[in-house]
Amino acid sequence: MSDTVALIQDWQAGNEEAAEALYNAHRSDVYRLAYALLGNAEDAEEVAQDALTYALVNIRHYAPERASFATWLHTITVSRCRDRQRRKRLVSFSLTEWLGLGRDLSDPAPGPEASAIEAERREALLQAMQELHPAVREALVLRYWAGHTFREIAEIMDCPLPTAQSRVRLGYQQLRVALREERA
Repeated sequence: MSDTVALIQDWQAGNEEAAEALYNAHRSDVYRLAYALLGNAEDAEEVAQDALTYALVNIRHYAPERASFATWLHTITVSRCRDRQRRKRLVSFSLTEWLGLGRDLSDPAPGPEASAIEAERREALLQAMQELHPAVREALVLRYWAGHTFREIAEIMDCPLPTAQSRVRLGYQQLRVALREERA
């Protein structure tokens, strides 16, 4: 039995330390997902706390036969992010800021020229990501950042499996075209 399953069972039995351990075990992943989708640290922190609190208070609704705890928690997080975006009427988010905070993508010891080239490539990718439709961008973040399977993406985004697959494929194709045009 995994640690998460044991903690869930302990929390359902009333062990508050298990709830705290679940919260701490998943807090950073939930925060990073919320930040990737919202692009704002304060909003991401609030959404992460809200999603984790909701999950812990409503743990009886978790069905391990349907999805992993992480997938269930990411579904709640994506839903909370969508609610936040609707309330704030956000059109897009800055992936530049997201990658600049908490994501070390650079080579440990690149030279100045390599650093400049990498920064240029990263900026082009971030610009292209910002141009994508929010649902397509969401699918790409869930697939390539959070590492979810297509089935999990479909569950999280509440869409059919082929839709999740096509959103990722469409996003990848649109990024490839945009980056090719950028180089020309």
